[in-house]
Amino acid sequence: MSPTLHKVARFADLSAERGTRVSVRSDDKDAKEIPILLVRDRHTVRAYTAECPHAGGPLDEGAICNGRIVCPWHKGTFDVSDGSLVEPPPLKALTRYEATIRDGDVYVSAHPIDSGATSQAKTNDSRTMLIVGAGAAGAAACSALREAGFDGRIVLAGDDAREPYDRTSLSKFTLAGDMPPDEVPPLLDGDFFRKHDIERIESPAVRLDAREKHAELANGHQIDYDAALICTGGKPKPLTMPGANLDHVHLLRTRDDARAILASLEGHRRAVIVGASFIGLEVASSLRKQKIDVTVVAPGKVPFAKQFGARIGDMFRRLHEKNGVAFHMNAHVSAFRGGNAVSEVILNSGEKIAADIVIAGTGVAPATSFLSGLTLADDGGIDVDTSMLGAPALYAAGDVARFVLPRSNQRVRIEHWRVAQQHARVAAYNMAGSARQFAGVPYFWTFHYDKTFDYLGHVSEPESIEIDGDLDAQHFIAYLMKNGHVGAVVACEYDTAVCRLAEAMREPLTLDAARSIANA
Repeated sequence: MSPTLHKVARFADLSAERGTRVSVRSDDKDAKEIPILLVRDRHTVRAYTAECPHAGGPLDEGAICNGRIVCPWHKGTFDVSDGSLVEPPPLKALTRYEATIRDGDVYVSAHPIDSGATSQAKTNDSRTMLIVGAGAAGAAACSALREAGFDGRIVLAGDDAREPYDRTSLSKFTLAGDMPPDEVPPLLDGDFFRKHDIERIESPAVRLDAREKHAELANGHQIDYDAALICTGGKPKPLTMPGANLDHVHLLRTRDDARAILASLEGHRRAVIVGASFIGLEVASSLRKQKIDVTVVAPGKVPFAKQFGARIGDMFRRLHEKNGVAFHMNAHVSAFRGGNAVSEVILNSGEKIAADIVIAGTGVAPATSFLSGLTLADDGGIDVDTSMLGAPALYAAGDVARFVLPRSNQRVRIEHWRVAQQHARVAAYNMAGSARQFAGVPYFWTFHYDKTFDYLGHVSEPESIEIDGDLDAQHFIAYLMKNGHVGAVVACEYDTAVCRLAEAMREPLTLDAARSIANA
């Protein structure tokens, strides 16, 4: 019996630049309303689930550019023609629905056609693929290997291998009390690893010899691999000054770290954050939501000046000060004092700050100390080519990878969650035998006082910064210029414009061209 088709729209009313959200009542006894995204694809129409499979972003509020559907929240992209995944953070395709046009009216079915997945032909491969690191990149690599048609052995090794989860939620939501540690969402569906026959070993690598293609894990497990992906991320830089071992002095990387911080906050009101990093100031925002007194101690004059320039960095400082955060800039911590637990932070000036809890946001270093058989860069990173290959049969992704930024000759390490997933998907396809090159546009988002700030592209030492909108009202888009082109964009409340630019910046853009695209 053919599924019932429901009339939902006029084809002439559909925009070619963004999807249209409709709802269809299911035909079963529950009669639920199903949100569906209609996409105009030249002279036909496509129908997909209206919410991004990553975090439920409303795809109708995004954009359609270069034949891709772009999610407004985290800039995941899908192919217009079949809903297949193009760019993370989503790690699966859009669900598809039957759609047709009759006499100018659009009809859709409430029953999905299939998952929308588009795997390549199976290979009957007997090789072993080892993925070292079970964070964002590790999860993306597992998904992409199977998507690429590799049906051999996949081993995922790392402390979080039981369930890779969204660590970015810890600083943004968990410490704000909005998302308990155990409710931080997993990166893949609960049955993914069983369904796709992926071995998970909850143990980190303690030795990997790139020449021998052999790895040893902390639990004694030994693995000989045919190809490996190193995606162990960054290891938080510990505080080394006197008193750093006192109770209630914390780093933030894992769920357990977040649990410990929340436990330390019970009955206490005074927090000192060491470092004005993105994680540090996201934590400041979260703690202020819990009415914790927050002081930030950091070197430099202005937060984020290196990434965004002094004017935008100063806007962030004013935003935090407006919400009650105190800053000690151009300052360093000399020591922590207390009995068993920290009670005081001593600055290099001699000034003392009362503290019940300290959280370090002083950056990370590549977690690569377990590697041998290859030469590491001075900062501990792994130099890779455009396929993410760093040594024979050894790939790298994320914080550990030093790669050539597309459209430039600059070799960089970018510690962004989505970039790690982009790297991992490229590496996985190459490991499976399908040649790919990294050509993505870096992107990340940061969250402060219920406002989302997008950072698209990458540029160091911009030659000029052009700002449209109201910076102090946090409603703006800023263009960071380098060599006559837009190297990066910083924006708040310009979601659709950033969606368009996420695709357009795959080619060099002048300021006039970028503004025209943003304002279209």
